[in-house]
Amino acid sequence: MKVAVVCANGKAGILIVKEAVERGLDVTAIVRGENNTVAENVIKKDLFALTTEDLEQFDVVVDAFGAWTEDALAQHSTSLKHLCDILSGKETRLLVVGGAGSLYVNPEHTLCVADGPDFPDIFKPLAAAMAKALEELRGRDDVNWTYISPAGDFQADGERTGEYILAGEELTLNDKGESIISYADYAIAMVDEIVEGNHIKERISVVRK
Repeated sequence: MKVAVVCANGKAGILIVKEAVERGLDVTAIVRGENNTVAENVIKKDLFALTTEDLEQFDVVVDAFGAWTEDALAQHSTSLKHLCDILSGKETRLLVVGGAGSLYVNPEHTLCVADGPDFPDIFKPLAAAMAKALEELRGRDDVNWTYISPAGDFQADGERTGEYILAGEELTLNDKGESIISYADYAIAMVDEIVEGNHIKERISVVRK
């Protein structure tokens, strides 16, 4: 299986590449600058410059793009649209590193994590931008996408436990009442979905066991 990880030098991207390589997948890191991953295959190109020809060789493309500054938040939508456009009508699956703010907190799916009174104001613009990108993605019937939301507490330097709970559209707590997962355990879940492909055109979520 041939896998490309876009924005592979990011904190999530690096660990997804590592996990995929260790499982024996044929992995290509797509980066703008020097390759900081363990992947031997590299495409040095900006996400927005990628073409259909660049990605047509891959079975799966992982979108690990992230933007945090206010002036760049709209790129969550524009970058995802670009990847969808160049993968439109192809068999290639697109797996997206998503956000937790858009997870639902009620069975009616009318309230999200980001709507809660305790959700930090500083993260609301980011959550809104990622939620908008997800809604736009839901309308893409021409792309074999899967959107994977982490738990609410997404820990870049958290430990790799090797276990996680696979959940759906609603915020899920583990037996300790926590919504938490490390980037390393999230990478395990991402690679499991790469290999198994069980949730095409769905949003799923993961939390530490």
